[in-house]
Amino acid sequence: MTVTDVKTLADRIEDLLPQTQCTKCGYPACRPYAEAVASGDANYNQCPPGGTEGIARLAALLGKPVIPLNSANGVERPRPLAVIDEQVCIGCTLCMQACPVDAIVGAPKQMHTVIAELCTGCDLCVPPCPVDCIAMLPVTGEATGWNAWSQSQADAARARHDRHETRLARERDAAEARAAARRAASASAPAAAPAAVQASGTTAPSDPSASPLAGDAEAKKRAIIQAALERARKKKEDMAATGQGPMNTENVSADVQAQIDAAEARRRRLGLASGDDTRGSEQPSNESSPPSDSPPAAR
Repeated sequence: MTVTDVKTLADRIEDLLPQTQCTKCGYPACRPYAEAVASGDANYNQCPPGGTEGIARLAALLGKPVIPLNSANGVERPRPLAVIDEQVCIGCTLCMQACPVDAIVGAPKQMHTVIAELCTGCDLCVPPCPVDCIAMLPVTGEATGWNAWSQSQADAARARHDRHETRLARERDAAEARAAARRAASASAPAAAPAAVQASGTTAPSDPSASPLAGDAEAKKRAIIQAALERARKKKEDMAATGQGPMNTENVSADVQAQIDAAEARRRRLGLASGDDTRGSEQPSNESSPPSDSPPAAR
C-alpha cells in the first residue's frame, strides 16, 4: 500500500516553527516565513523564539549546516509573558487588536488582562499601548528557545492564530459588504425618485423650494417676519404719539448704521416698508451692506 504525502516543503517548515507569530523573522507570521524559506527568499536562521534548536531542525529538513541565529532578527532568550498593569490600563483595546493569538481579554474603556497560558511572548502588544502599562516578564528561568516552549504549545498557538485570522477576514468581508450596500443605496436613491414620480403620473419639482411643503414653510416664515415687523411698527407709532420716539437714532456707529440700512433694504425688498418711515426715506439704505440678524426694532 502506497501512501502519498501531500505536504509541501513550506508545510514541513511551518511544522518546525514555534508558532509564536512574533514577526521577528521579518514576516507577518510563521506561515509566510515558512513559505519564504521554502522559496529561498529567506534564510532558515531568522527565528529567535526557535533559537539554536529551531535552526538545527530546519537545517536537518533542508539538508543544510547549522548556522548561528541572525542577530538582526533578535536573540534567543527565556520565553516572556505579557503582564498588564491593570491600575494603569485605560481600556483602549489596542493591545487586544495587536495580539496574534487572542490571548488578551477586555472591553473598550474596561480593564484588560492577559491569559497567561495562551500568551506566546511575541511582544506585539507592547508598542501600541499608549500608557506603557505592559511589561514582558521572563517566566521560563534559564530555559530558552524550544527548551522554553513545547510542541503542544506551538500547535495550540498555531490553531488560535488561524482562528484569529479567519475571524479578521470575516469581519473585513462583513465591513466591505456593509460599505457596498451603503454605496448601492446612495446610488439608487436619486434614480428611484424619478421612477417613482413617473409611476405615479406626476411631475417632480425641479426645485425643492417649489414643492408644497417648501412653499408652506416659506409662507410661514414670511408670516412670522410680517407679524414681527407689524409689532415693531405699532410700538414705534405708539411711542411717537406720546412723544416718546426712539432716542438712539442719532450718532450711531458705522456698524450699527450698516445693520439699520440692511434691515431697511430687506423691508423694502419684501414690500414691508411704510410710507411714514421718514428715516428710511431720508437716509438711503446701503444695498451692498452685509445682512444682519438684528431686528429693525433695535433702532
